Amino acid sequence: MKQLERGHAEPALTGFRRADEQDGGHCFMCELEAWDAAMQAADFKTAEGLATTMQGNVTAPAMQAKADFMLGKAWLADGLNESLNKDFVAAEAAFHAALELKPDDLDSIYFDGKALAYLNHDEQASARFQLFLKLAGPDNLNYARVQRFLAQPDMARAPLAPNFRLTTIDGKTITLESLAGKVVLLDFWAVWCPPCHRALPHLQKLVREYAGQPFVVLSISLDADESKWKEFTASHDMTWPQYRDGGYSGEISTLYGVRGVPTTAIIDADGVLQEQFVGTEDFEPKLRRLVTLAAQAQKRAPTANFQKTGFGTTAE
Repeated sequence: MKQLERGHAEPALTGFRRADEQDGGHCFMCELEAWDAAMQAADFKTAEGLATTMQGNVTAPAMQAKADFMLGKAWLADGLNESLNKDFVAAEAAFHAALELKPDDLDSIYFDGKALAYLNHDEQASARFQLFLKLAGPDNLNYARVQRFLAQPDMARAPLAPNFRLTTIDGKTITLESLAGKVVLLDFWAVWCPPCHRALPHLQKLVREYAGQPFVVLSISLDADESKWKEFTASHDMTWPQYRDGGYSGEISTLYGVRGVPTTAIIDADGVLQEQFVGTEDFEPKLRRLVTLAAQAQKRAPTANFQKTGFGTTAE
């Protein structure tokens, strides 16, 4: 668990698997944590094997549905990693099995729709997404994203950045979908990170340069010490949205597979993850192009359409 908290997924995976072996291969919690570590390490084959093992170790329908869902997630990630159609077929079968046991499970419905979309079964995918909207409320994290999938079926196949919901240092709620129509720069950093300090003037320059344009910087701190984080952001004029994830095992850091800081993720106005890297790179030419395209798209689209589809809405 300590290794996983530090972002060291591979040794964590080894430890969890050893613990499972010491329990004769019947430690469901060990296998559950090992699956999570394998997914973080992008070791999808191992994650598939662990989910299959869990399928054999549980009897309760709810736990069986969970194991089926986890197998589907692993196959889906493997399919995206290797662009293999057979992996999407296996993922869809696993999600379908989970829904046979738990028909109203929103996660299984959502990801089954995604798997069907990757298989170009748009009519079936649409049926899943419509069911999702029927069962989920507008407050659901993926509600707006599923609306976009129905309006633009190709978006369900796009390499979208992981969606999230967070509350910033000043109490405002932001989801990635709420920033649709804007280019988003995610800045993963920490007070204890000297390279992050050196990168700070560049971020401040970007915030000033692109003020009033469809662009937002969102800084996500991996600091465990809340007081030091608040003191640093206040004393260094970090006026853009700030959030503390607490470490490599934080929800958003895990979603984005952050293994070192500073990590930068650049997301275009459609929510597609265009680039992610550790350290520093000259990304300004690409950023400038993406912001220009976003501004042009906003000028072409009527305001009413933006509000209807969720584009242009923001929690700033």
